[in-house]
Amino acid sequence: MAKITFVLGGARSGKSAFAEGLAKKYKEVSYIATAEANDDEMRERIQSHRVRRPLSWKTFESPYHVDTVVSGCNDKAGLILIDCITLYITNMLLRGEPANSTGCSDMRDEVSKQRRELILSEIRKLNRVCHESRSDVIIISNEVGLGIVPDNALSREFRDIAGCANQILAGEADEVYFMVAGIAQRIK
Repeated sequence: MAKITFVLGGARSGKSAFAEGLAKKYKEVSYIATAEANDDEMRERIQSHRVRRPLSWKTFESPYHVDTVVSGCNDKAGLILIDCITLYITNMLLRGEPANSTGCSDMRDEVSKQRRELILSEIRKLNRVCHESRSDVIIISNEVGLGIVPDNALSREFRDIAGCANQILAGEADEVYFMVAGIAQRIK
């Protein structure tokens, strides 16, 4: 059974650097990047992450179906590092029709509910595959529930899905770290 470590924190809290520091203890690392380079700013962020990683790590860019990539890495790595769950959720959330599209509110609510369940089922599937893995796994995610209530339906939907996903992953993880200003606090 794999050891699952969950690293959670706000934006720019040092999550990735901390997780990468943990990962450097392993001889073979498979790094699963969920970001999509849809604009110049994101391309720069992705590049800065690439520069930081050792060349020996195998990188898989997977904005969707991360569970399949984890399964494919099984037995090929001592560690699988997934960076990050909130980008993975964003990719799935924005892939379909927005819940705040025109139409009656009952229909928007039903679309939102279906999308939420679909995304959370993907998170549960990923969680199961990580636990079945022979490789240890580090999963990174953003804590998005500590700020103000977002002013639009899509942002509130994202926050709610991310919060549920974080609860699922943290609840099943062997270790959970919360990052604050570059300082890791072990909370489980």
